[in-house]
Amino acid sequence: MLTNLLKVRYLAVATILSSTLLLTGCQAQLSDYDNTTPNLKYENYFQGPMVAWGMVQDYQGKVTRRFCVEMTGTWQNNTGVLAETFYFDDGEVSYRNWQLTKVANDKYIGEAEDVIGEASGTVNGFAGKWQYTLSLDVGESNYHFALDDWLYQLDEYRAFNKAKMKKFGITVAELTLFFDKQTPLRTCDKKGA
Repeated sequence: MLTNLLKVRYLAVATILSSTLLLTGCQAQLSDYDNTTPNLKYENYFQGPMVAWGMVQDYQGKVTRRFCVEMTGTWQNNTGVLAETFYFDDGEVSYRNWQLTKVANDKYIGEAEDVIGEASGTVNGFAGKWQYTLSLDVGESNYHFALDDWLYQLDEYRAFNKAKMKKFGITVAELTLFFDKQTPLRTCDKKGA
């Protein structure tokens, strides 16, 4: 009986690992966006004021938070600052200041108050991908989440951002944002997203 139970567990673990490896191999790559336009350059797109609207979904796809972000980007040569103010639907207001550096034609690094270590980003065509570890307070506890963060520039003014928050390699939440910098610039509803 114990041998049969071990076989069943082994098969279950093998199936999960095989599925995970198969799905991992099917993920989008930046090379999928070769020769697409507009050419995303963070120093161009994140220059000046803009607004973004977003939501957080849990692992089941349920929307758990909505928010609006007012931000201003300033660049000098290859270094930039992206100052963000988040207005959440529950009344919370939070801030993040990205310190960004362009280190090669298609590569960037960044730091922020709630980012552990250094974020690294690469662009290709209209897409950009960032990877970093985010420190997040949840209730009375602090957790670190790995972020797989994609940005897609649609045109001169608009971009979409999709990020997966992972813990131990498992997606626990997804974030979606829509950026707009077309003038006249809209502003956030300070009473909540």
